[in-house]
Amino acid sequence: MIKKLDLLILRAFVGPFIATFLISLFVLIMQFFWLYIDDLVGKGLDFNTLLYLIGVVAITWVPLALPLALLISSIMTFGNLGETFEIVAIKSAGIPLLRFMRPLLILTVFISGFAFLCANNIIPVAQLKFETLKHDIILKKPAFDIKEGVFYNKIDGYVLKIGKKEKDDSTIRNIVIYEKNSVLQDNILLAESGIMRVTADSKFLEFVLKNGWRYQEKGARYSHNTELIRMGFKEYKKVFDLSSFTMNKSQEDAFKYDPKMLSIRQLNFTIDSINKHTRTNLKRLNDEVNINLPFTRVKDSAWQHIEKNKKAQRFIARVHNDSINRIISNQIIAKARAMTTSLTENQDMLKQKTKSLSLHGIEWHRKFTLSVACLVLFLIGAPLGSIIRKGGLGTPLVFAIIFFVIFHLLNTFGEKFSKEAVLPPYIGMWLSTFVLIPIGAFLTYKAMKDSQLFNQEAYYRFFNKIRKLIKR
Repeated sequence: MIKKLDLLILRAFVGPFIATFLISLFVLIMQFFWLYIDDLVGKGLDFNTLLYLIGVVAITWVPLALPLALLISSIMTFGNLGETFEIVAIKSAGIPLLRFMRPLLILTVFISGFAFLCANNIIPVAQLKFETLKHDIILKKPAFDIKEGVFYNKIDGYVLKIGKKEKDDSTIRNIVIYEKNSVLQDNILLAESGIMRVTADSKFLEFVLKNGWRYQEKGARYSHNTELIRMGFKEYKKVFDLSSFTMNKSQEDAFKYDPKMLSIRQLNFTIDSINKHTRTNLKRLNDEVNINLPFTRVKDSAWQHIEKNKKAQRFIARVHNDSINRIISNQIIAKARAMTTSLTENQDMLKQKTKSLSLHGIEWHRKFTLSVACLVLFLIGAPLGSIIRKGGLGTPLVFAIIFFVIFHLLNTFGEKFSKEAVLPPYIGMWLSTFVLIPIGAFLTYKAMKDSQLFNQEAYYRFFNKIRKLIKR
């Protein structure tokens, strides 16, 4: 049965949690746009495409926004209760800390379950849509993405370079245009100045060039008998087709096999397939080595016996003359080269399989670690808020940022170590959890004992006692 105390705690928590979740999601979305701003500006994206992009980005960041929101809101909730002495009143009534944490702990368990369902069922689909859309946007060719002093090769058949663009973004100077349509070599257009503009229907890009030269070479391919034509002009109009600038929708099949797009069931199937394929390749490689290099099956003691038997060595030396030795040496070298090539190819394949297995293992564990992180960060935030006893967004936000940065760095390091095969995924992806659980247990113990862990006056009194002892 839900009691009034439980309702009080829940009401105090729900408001800050919703607010901090939306703020965290907004910050993470802005981080994405800051990262890809160069690929988005100048693409001419319509409002519906931008809205769709924001939606899929928001969904993909939900598993990371939930732990951050739980950390901040739990510190704020218990900090507010401590600042208004409600925690003191609750404890004076004989109710321990774990008891009035219970309703929020149960709610956090449900939020963790929701985070896991999102990570397993919703996020892979949203990630697939996001990667497909991002690919289309990045490859969409902009009309005015031509920068000063930089070769621009996104127009099919041409490479452009503009020395300077005036403030109106239309007047240009020192223009170089390489035409790659010639079967012999590139034709070149040089001009001192010009005007760049897009036609009214946005299908063509016009260059009205002034005071320049056009160089063109004619003749048979790979022939020395060619003709170079140089044409000077006062004004020359060059038109570029922008039909390829429109954004085409890619097929999602190109991205659906990425580990990030798979659920737990699909990851289990893929990991099992990779393991079976690796075992089959290793067995085939072992059989190939045994067939082509049968001496690898001979025990070392047999080789030692032959080396010790000098009579056998003299017999071998008498029987095999130089011509036979040369034939045998050539056969050995050829077989060794063939085996070296085969072993190198198999080694590269095994490296790829191992890397793929690590990536799939990372995504498998990620679906659990981010949901468990909700519970871990709550168990840090709740006792921390009851210890610092400060509400609002000031002190709680500082502590929340510190612990979330620790969590994020450990997560990033663990994932990096797993990708580089320094740590297995089941250790690398759980590194932050292994470190933060003892911290949460320590803070909970201190909160239950009414510790003055972050009380400045307590530290002042402690150091004052030390100072007096030193004077004595």
